[in-house]
Amino acid sequence: QVQLVESGGGLVQAGGSLRLSCAASGSIFSINAMGWYRQAPGKQRELVATITSGGTTNYANSVKGRFTISRDNAKNTVYLQMNSLKPEDTAVYYCNADGYYDGSYDIQSFDSWGQGTQVTVSS
Repeated sequence: QVQLVESGGGLVQAGGSLRLSCAASGSIFSINAMGWYRQAPGKQRELVATITSGGTTNYANSVKGRFTISRDNAKNTVYLQMNSLKPEDTAVYYCNADGYYDGSYDIQSFDSWGQGTQVTVSS
Protein backbone atom coordinates (compact mmCIF):
# COMPACT_ATOMS: atom_id res chain seq x y z
CA GLN A 1 0.00 0.00 0.00
CA VAL A 2 0.92 3.67 0.02
CA GLN A 3 1.52 5.74 3.14
CA LEU A 4 1.32 9.52 3.44
CA VAL A 5 3.17 11.45 6.14
CA GLU A 6 2.45 15.13 6.73
CA SER A 7 4.65 17.68 8.46
CA GLY A 8 4.84 21.41 8.99
CA GLY A 9 1.81 22.22 11.10
CA GLY A 10 1.95 24.39 14.19
CA LEU A 11 0.84 27.56 15.92
CA VAL A 12 1.08 30.89 14.14
CA GLN A 13 -0.34 34.36 14.61
CA ALA A 14 -2.91 35.78 12.21
CA GLY A 15 -1.20 37.13 9.13
CA GLY A 16 1.63 34.63 9.40
CA SER A 17 2.70 31.79 7.16
CA LEU A 18 3.19 28.04 7.35
CA ARG A 19 4.31 25.44 4.84
CA LEU A 20 2.90 21.92 4.98
CA SER A 21 4.58 18.94 3.34
CA CYS A 22 3.26 15.47 2.60
CA ALA A 23 5.46 12.64 1.38
CA ALA A 24 4.08 9.47 -0.14
CA SER A 25 5.96 6.20 0.24
CA GLY A 26 5.49 2.56 -0.69
CA SER A 27 5.53 0.59 -3.90
CA ILE A 28 4.21 3.52 -5.89
CA PHE A 29 3.64 2.99 -9.58
CA SER A 30 2.10 6.39 -10.29
CA ILE A 31 0.26 9.17 -8.48
CA ASN A 32 -2.62 11.03 -10.08
CA ALA A 33 -4.03 13.83 -7.94
CA MET A 34 -2.65 14.98 -4.61
CA GLY A 35 -4.43 17.37 -2.33
CA TRP A 36 -5.02 18.96 1.02
CA TYR A 37 -8.23 18.88 3.04
CA ARG A 38 -9.01 20.29 6.45
CA GLN A 39 -11.41 19.65 9.28
CA ALA A 40 -12.21 22.17 11.96
CA PRO A 41 -13.83 21.14 15.27
CA GLY A 42 -17.52 20.41 14.78
CA LYS A 43 -17.31 20.76 11.01
CA GLN A 44 -17.07 18.40 8.07
CA ARG A 45 -13.82 17.80 6.25
CA GLU A 46 -13.48 20.20 3.32
CA LEU A 47 -11.28 20.51 0.28
CA VAL A 48 -8.50 23.09 0.50
CA ALA A 49 -6.55 22.51 -2.72
CA THR A 50 -5.68 19.78 -5.21
CA ILE A 51 -3.07 19.34 -7.91
CA THR A 52 -2.91 16.83 -10.75
CA SER A 53 0.19 15.06 -11.98
CA GLY A 54 0.31 17.58 -14.80
CA GLY A 55 0.20 20.54 -12.42
CA THR A 56 -3.40 21.66 -12.77
CA THR A 57 -4.54 23.17 -9.50
CA ASN A 58 -7.89 23.74 -7.81
CA TYR A 59 -8.54 25.82 -4.70
CA ALA A 60 -11.37 26.42 -2.30
CA ASN A 61 -12.66 29.98 -2.67
CA SER A 62 -11.77 30.69 0.96
CA VAL A 63 -8.03 30.17 0.33
CA LYS A 64 -7.60 31.51 -3.20
CA GLY A 65 -4.85 34.09 -3.36
CA ARG A 66 -3.45 33.07 0.04
CA PHE A 67 -2.53 29.38 -0.33
CA THR A 68 -0.41 27.75 -3.01
CA ILE A 69 -0.25 24.02 -3.67
CA SER A 70 2.71 22.47 -5.46
CA ARG A 71 4.24 19.04 -5.89
CA ASP A 72 7.57 17.39 -6.61
CA ASN A 73 6.78 14.32 -8.67
CA ALA A 74 10.32 12.95 -8.32
CA LYS A 75 9.92 12.97 -4.53
CA ASN A 76 6.22 12.00 -4.47
CA THR A 77 5.68 15.02 -2.26
CA VAL A 78 3.01 17.70 -2.18
CA TYR A 79 3.32 21.07 -0.45
CA LEU A 80 0.89 23.70 0.77
CA GLN A 81 2.25 27.19 1.27
CA MET A 82 -0.17 29.10 3.47
CA ASN A 83 0.18 32.88 3.70
CA SER A 84 -1.94 35.56 5.33
CA LEU A 85 -3.36 32.99 7.70
CA LYS A 86 -6.61 33.72 9.49
CA PRO A 87 -8.07 32.27 12.69
CA GLU A 88 -10.72 30.55 10.57
CA ASP A 89 -7.94 28.53 8.90
CA THR A 90 -7.48 26.68 12.19
CA ALA A 91 -8.07 22.98 11.56
CA VAL A 92 -6.44 19.60 11.20
CA TYR A 93 -5.02 19.44 7.68
CA TYR A 94 -5.02 16.11 5.88
CA CYS A 95 -3.10 15.07 2.80
CA ASN A 96 -4.70 12.83 0.18
CA ALA A 97 -3.33 11.07 -2.88
CA ASP A 98 -4.66 8.60 -5.40
CA GLY A 99 -2.96 6.52 -8.03
CA TYR A 100 -1.55 3.05 -8.53
CA TYR A 101 0.89 0.89 -6.61
CA ASP A 102 2.80 -2.27 -7.43
CA GLY A 103 0.95 -5.08 -5.68
CA SER A 104 2.22 -8.58 -5.19
CA TYR A 105 0.91 -9.79 -8.53
CA ASP A 106 -0.40 -6.75 -10.38
CA ILE A 107 -0.87 -3.00 -10.37
CA GLN A 108 -3.61 -1.87 -8.01
CA SER A 109 -5.24 1.45 -7.29
CA PHE A 110 -4.97 3.36 -4.03
CA ASP A 111 -6.60 6.36 -2.39
CA SER A 112 -4.71 7.19 0.78
CA TRP A 113 -4.94 9.73 3.58
CA GLY A 114 -2.30 11.03 5.93
CA GLN A 115 -2.71 11.12 9.70
CA GLY A 116 -3.31 14.88 9.78
CA THR A 117 -1.36 17.83 11.09
CA GLN A 118 -2.76 20.56 13.34
CA VAL A 119 -2.69 24.17 12.18
CA THR A 120 -3.70 26.76 14.76
CA VAL A 121 -3.94 30.45 13.92
CA SER A 122 -4.24 32.82 16.87
CA SER A 123 -5.89 36.23 16.60
